[in-house]
Amino acid sequence: MVGGGQGAFIGGVHRIAARLDGQYALVAGALSSDPTRAAASAAELGLARSYDDYRQMAAREARRKDGIQAVAIVTPNHMHAGPAIEFLKRGIHVICDKPLTATMAEAKRLAKVAEASKALFILTHNYTGYPLIRQARAMIAAGDLGALRLVQVEYAQDWLTEAVASKQADWRTDPSRSGLGGALGDIGTHAWNLAAFVTGMEPEALAADLSSFVPGRALDDNAHVMLRYPGGAKGMLWASQVAPGNENGLRLRVYGAKGGLEWEQENPNRLWFTPFGQPKRLLTRNGAGALPEAQRVSRVPPGHPEGYLEGFANIYTEAAQAIRAHEAGDARPEGVLFPGLSDGLSGMRFVAACVQSAKRNAAWVAP
Repeated sequence: MVGGGQGAFIGGVHRIAARLDGQYALVAGALSSDPTRAAASAAELGLARSYDDYRQMAAREARRKDGIQAVAIVTPNHMHAGPAIEFLKRGIHVICDKPLTATMAEAKRLAKVAEASKALFILTHNYTGYPLIRQARAMIAAGDLGALRLVQVEYAQDWLTEAVASKQADWRTDPSRSGLGGALGDIGTHAWNLAAFVTGMEPEALAADLSSFVPGRALDDNAHVMLRYPGGAKGMLWASQVAPGNENGLRLRVYGAKGGLEWEQENPNRLWFTPFGQPKRLLTRNGAGALPEAQRVSRVPPGHPEGYLEGFANIYTEAAQAIRAHEAGDARPEGVLFPGLSDGLSGMRFVAACVQSAKRNAAWVAP
């Protein structure tokens, strides 16, 4: 693991996700850019192989007979590209937190290395691992909604409603570490990715209105984005971190000529399906009507909640299956699905297009 030391929320999430299905063992880490904190973090985790920086770790682990097979990168955005490139060059698989990088230039450089590497690159857009998101994707692909007309996705939080002094808020509101987008890059990319994953469509044009409501904040904390899809479908994306009363309000609604689907992350074990002219139907995780695509990423019987950590773990577990197949020279197992380089590049284009549109008074631009 690179990053994820003391005080880092997402590092602990990745470690839980990696362990949940018994597919990984954490054996080495460069857990902080501060050598003292890196060593202390490693000691807390009982980690014997602790490194002062990721370059040292990549070089030494690549030379070891028992060196790491994969690395999880859980640093702030500006520290995604450097570590990913170092490990990919050495044939070590990379599991990277989103967004892909802080800048488009970094993203292009990383993409070039990833495409030339023999290793896999996995991006942890973890919401794609939820069983009922897989169900929704399969239903739309099967034509249960008919021709799609409307896509509405939102991710609303309230934790940055005021200026916050914390490690998590500090880097997310700093352009030098976060990149072009504030709420856009942090949670807007999740909303963008989820809509594309479920519908199988990406917009051909968008118009964005970005705001920084908190005085002195250098990056957006609220984004309203209109979307135009090929074929005539329309969409709206809202990402906000200044909406009091919202904790992690990721919601998706998709409507077609034959029906609609509604899902929210805070109640992830329920998916509402409404065929046009018929009563609303509640589909539950692993319950009656669950499709194979959803069942294969469910662990427990219906009625037992699964959520954020399990969805994250599904990405890790499917990555493990893909890595094993890749190293054996075999085809990827059927049904194995996770975000990768193309999804990361799409997210970077989304952020850049929104910023460009906002500077032009919400003009329509191609992402």
